[in-house]
This record gives sequence, structure tokens and C-alpha cells, in this order.
Amino acid sequence: MDTKLIVSASPHVRSDETTQSLMANVIVALCPCVVASAIIFGVRALLVTAVSVVACVVFEWLYCKLLKRANPISDLSAVVTGIILAMNVPVGMPIGQLIIGDLVAIIVVKQLFGGIGMNFANPALVGRIVLFISFAGSMNKWVFPDAAVDQLSKATPLAVADPSKLSLLDLFMGIHGGVLGETCALAIVLGLIYLVATKTISIAIPASYVGSVFVFYLIATRDLHSALVAVLSGGLLFGAVFMATDYVTSPFTLKGKLVYGVCLGIVTFAIRYWGSYTEGVSFALLFMNLWVPYINDLTRQTPYGYVKPAKKAKEGAGK
Repeated sequence: MDTKLIVSASPHVRSDETTQSLMANVIVALCPCVVASAIIFGVRALLVTAVSVVACVVFEWLYCKLLKRANPISDLSAVVTGIILAMNVPVGMPIGQLIIGDLVAIIVVKQLFGGIGMNFANPALVGRIVLFISFAGSMNKWVFPDAAVDQLSKATPLAVADPSKLSLLDLFMGIHGGVLGETCALAIVLGLIYLVATKTISIAIPASYVGSVFVFYLIATRDLHSALVAVLSGGLLFGAVFMATDYVTSPFTLKGKLVYGVCLGIVTFAIRYWGSYTEGVSFALLFMNLWVPYINDLTRQTPYGYVKPAKKAKEGAGK
């Protein structure tokens, strides 16, 4: 009896994970940040998050409907974009301006480039940058929790002249001003633990990114407290966990992830320490997103058993 051997196309080893399940894990990991933002800044934080999510889903649905494409909203990627963008704005952000950011993230950055997997940069990241450039007043209009210390009454921690007077516990627990998702380091760490435990992301990028910024600040200031303040302040932790690890805009290999994280640390430190802009995370991420294809090429894994053609030719000549 004749038998046929059927060989499937690569990859031959497949994972049971789907885009929907991965995005669901990210949503669960973001929940501590959403809850913390509501506790710190009030119920309006939930309104901002809900509006951002609904706007992203509606924009994706409408775009695909008008162009008669398959509707991808069930993969939950638009929901993730909506939450992340909401976590990158102050609680008092005008709803109309926020929706403009959602429009840019979903239509301009994601769908116009072909949808999920084709975007050149993180959609929520570009949406935040557009909002920051277009509505700087709204994006810098901080609201502070009642428990905030006097040192932080008029500025975010990064803008305080003397970091030595800031409480690390207050920074870790989120008792200071800032955007919704960046204030409570505890919530971000809980999300990181969940993402790593479920193997949704690798620890390589967050560890190399945050670690390199810490080391650079430690060398520059020669003060452990100031270096820890730099790590716990601004959007560094949130960006490292939820934005730098985006599958589409981050490297594939472990070596590439480490290079990517360290380069992010270099750019972020340079902008913060020598530049006039106190944050730097968003622009560092956008800049390094553009370099990811080159990092992938330079750190590509060599297949097992591969021998360079020049070496083969040399061995043949020696026989």
C-alpha cells in the first residue's frame, strides 16, 4: 500500500498561544495599574480608560468595515492599545483630545500600515507622543493625590530639583503626580510578575532597560538614592514593561532584546540627564523602534549545523 509523507511548512513546532490569549494576559497585567490609578486619582481614571478602549475598538471596527476587511477586534489588541494609551495621559485629559490620540494610534499607526504585526512603532506610544506635541498643556496638567508630600505639589518627581528629599516609598506606592499608569511602581511590578510567570514576555528587555538606566545614573550621580529615584520616576517602569516588550516592535532573539534594552537605557539617560526634557522614555522607545529591524539582522541566531561558505571552500582545498 502506498503511503504519502506530508511535511507541513515551518515552523514545525507550534505554540498553543494565540494573539487573543497573549493580549488577554497583557490586559490582566494592566489591571493593577488601572485599579491603582482609580485609587490614587479617583473614578475619572476609570472613565478615561473606558473611553480610550471604546474609541480604539470602534475606530478599528469602522476602518475594517469601510475597507471590507476581516474584523480583528476579537484579538483584543485594540483593547490593549486603548488601556496603554489611557495609562499614558493625566486623569484630567479632555476626552476629545484623548480620542484624537486613539485615532492616531489605531488608524494612522496600526491600520494604515496593514494592521497588527505590520506597524513600525507601538501604536499607543505614537498616540501619546502626538498628544504630547499637540496638547502639551493638557498632557502636563498634573493632578496630585491628597497624600502627596509638599515636595511634589508643583512638579512630577523628575522635575524636582533635589531628588534626595523624595521618599522612595512614596514613589513606589504612587503618592505623587504623573500620568495614570506611571505613578504606582508596585502595580507595574505586579503586572511584570504576571507577564513573566505566564511567559507572555521575557524579562530581558525590562531588566536590561531599567538596569542600564540605574547604572548610568549611579555612575553619573554617585548616589544610590538618586539612581533609585530615577528608576521609580516618570514612565520608565511602565514603558519598560508594557511598551518596550511589544512583540511587533521589539527584537526576536535574547541577544537582540538585551542590546535593545541597553540602547533604550542609553537614549533615555541621555535625554533625561543632558536634555531639556525631563522624561525621555517615549522618544527613546520611538527612536529604538526604528532600529529594531537592524538589531534583528545583526543578532540573528545561526542555525544549528550551519557552516560558512568560505570555511567550506577552505576545507575542500586542503584535502
